[in-house]
Amino acid sequence: MSTDRTTSRTGPLAGLRVVELGGIGPGPFAGMLLADQGADVIRIDRPAEAGRASAHPILHRGRRSVTLDLKDPASVEAVLRIIDTADALIEGFRPGVTERLGLGPEACLARNPRLVYGRMTGWGQDGPLAQAPGHDINYIAVAGALGAMGAGDENPPVPLNLVGDMGGGGMLLALGITTALVHAQRTGEGQVVDAAMTDGTAVQLALIHGLLATGRWTDERGVNLFDGGAPFYRTYRTSDGGFMAVGSVESQFYAVLLGVLGLTDEALFAKQHDRDAWPAMARRLAEVFASRTRAEWTAAFDGTESCVTPVHGLTEAATDPHNLARGTYYTEGDVLQPAPAPRYQGTPAATPQPAPLTGAHTREVLVEIGLDADVVDALAPQL
Repeated sequence: MSTDRTTSRTGPLAGLRVVELGGIGPGPFAGMLLADQGADVIRIDRPAEAGRASAHPILHRGRRSVTLDLKDPASVEAVLRIIDTADALIEGFRPGVTERLGLGPEACLARNPRLVYGRMTGWGQDGPLAQAPGHDINYIAVAGALGAMGAGDENPPVPLNLVGDMGGGGMLLALGITTALVHAQRTGEGQVVDAAMTDGTAVQLALIHGLLATGRWTDERGVNLFDGGAPFYRTYRTSDGGFMAVGSVESQFYAVLLGVLGLTDEALFAKQHDRDAWPAMARRLAEVFASRTRAEWTAAFDGTESCVTPVHGLTEAATDPHNLARGTYYTEGDVLQPAPAPRYQGTPAATPQPAPLTGAHTREVLVEIGLDADVVDALAPQL
């Protein structure tokens, strides 16, 4: 890893420098994950945004922000000089864009052979859709995940942008970069990491494909164990319009579920895995859950080994006693946000710094990499 850092950071990635070519969604999420764990992430933003507060105050936290025009040769040379000092790079453009800018992997690795060049796309660097536009919903649809979600008589639900953008995209890229860095440390050889959201989504389907291969899953929505088909693995509405999440898969948890609900002696529930009975079981459970409020059911299940929990909203989740005890969320100013994860006992991460004003570190970084004063004056905005 590179040394001679001017910023004091803690965490397992302290001493690592990452250059992030400004993008949206999964690329910044990968940068956030690395910055959260101590990496010095330098984000290259557009000059037109200089001096503005970040539009993404959480995804852009913990960075240093530099504004440079990637269409200007002098700015591109400055970016290359920053890349010379870096361990890794993140870019999320369509295939071929960075090559046209003079910032492609061949140019960067020629200057910095140890560099890990991380590429984040929806479709990947090749294939018939490589140049096609798309969003999370498209990537998870083509990869097969979206078509496995939801009840069979309803449209597939939109699962936020967690499956493609974040889990199958940014988190996959962060893993790819860190594993390639291990190789670079051992061998001195950098490489390109091709992280595609379609690939990352497919990898997340490993368990489901395993169940499918062994006859424990059918390629039909809403009739399987984890797709809402099982009455003991789904959500139920309560009398006040709230919801309870039921995950009583194992027999011992299923027994507790029935006990709390007063259904132990009902013959309908005698055979937990009788799929023919599942629709009727679900209707009966829905009827029982609808008889009390969410708070009442939460109290009833509290302390039981049933795998039944209330369904929280985004802000409400931060007040859950378990999340409070672990500090899962914290507030910076008036911005509620998730704390860095995972946690390390030996090299704990510090609380991330807030997202900076765009371009706030331009002069600092350009001076740091040794550019002449006149070049810095020409490239750096006065913020």
